[in-house]
Amino acid sequence: MKPYVYITRKLPEEIIKPLKQKYEVNMWEHEDIPVPKEVLLLEAKKADALLTVLSDSIDDSIFSEGNNLKVVANLAVGFDNIDLKSASREGIAVCNTPDVLTDTTADLTFGLLMATARRIVEAAEFVKEGKWVSWSPLLLAGQDIHHKTLGIVGMGKIGETVAKRATGFDMNILYHNRSRKPEVEQQLSAAYVSFDELVEKSDFIVCLTPLTAETKGVFTREVFKKMKQSAIFINASRGPVVDEQALYEALVAGDIAGAGLDVFEKEPINADHPLLKLGNVVALPHIGSSSIETRVAMMQLCLENIEAILEGKAPKTLVNKDWVPLVKA
Repeated sequence: MKPYVYITRKLPEEIIKPLKQKYEVNMWEHEDIPVPKEVLLLEAKKADALLTVLSDSIDDSIFSEGNNLKVVANLAVGFDNIDLKSASREGIAVCNTPDVLTDTTADLTFGLLMATARRIVEAAEFVKEGKWVSWSPLLLAGQDIHHKTLGIVGMGKIGETVAKRATGFDMNILYHNRSRKPEVEQQLSAAYVSFDELVEKSDFIVCLTPLTAETKGVFTREVFKKMKQSAIFINASRGPVVDEQALYEALVAGDIAGAGLDVFEKEPINADHPLLKLGNVVALPHIGSSSIETRVAMMQLCLENIEAILEGKAPKTLVNKDWVPLVKA
């Protein structure tokens, strides 16, 4: 029998066609509706490989049921939706899609910063709603970006690429990270500072840190109070690193000037979410890597990782480095 591959979101047929030539492939036939957990559990029981997305919770129950499961390829650079310890215990490789989305996500992050600072979304709606009846000196006046101080929390590859974008705007770059990056400091004239110093000195705070036990809820009301009142907060990493109630209160109280958010604590959010009621918030539906070219490259990388594992080869982007394949009964 051919190995069985289950895909938890509908992907373009032309992308998965090569996979179907080698393996038995089944796919959840919905683009916008998550695969129900009970369906995923049933599929995991018989699958040799799973291709998952960030909103799928791949926990111990999945790995325990996966009698034949050898690999989970996650269509994202992040993998906080996957229980890595359980995967390694069961001898299942977990792969992600780093690098191919770096530039695209950095573009979106900087675009979100610009849209928030210059009130671009608000201005576009102003015109569409027929409110533009005359010109005035401070009509929808936003904030300059050039020559301001950018603080990046989480200087991974995406953070580095955002910093590179910022050099074109002659920005002063600060960063905070688990470890210093001397080469980045030299190439981009970035300065490593403490988290508190970054928060206090930055005109724009961009969060690109991965979600871990240490970073969960790190942006509290007290942190927002330490920011400049003119500061703009951008989050393009993971929603749970921010206390959303604290952010809402900070925006209403004028502790900070605005926020651009591509991610939220619970996704998707409802239209009645308090943050969506605020004019100084630009909200996007987690589209950081969403360009046609990049998403196709991510899909192809997932397929390459699955094929490698099923053929007994090393995957390109292994996440759980302690993985040792097991011979399953």
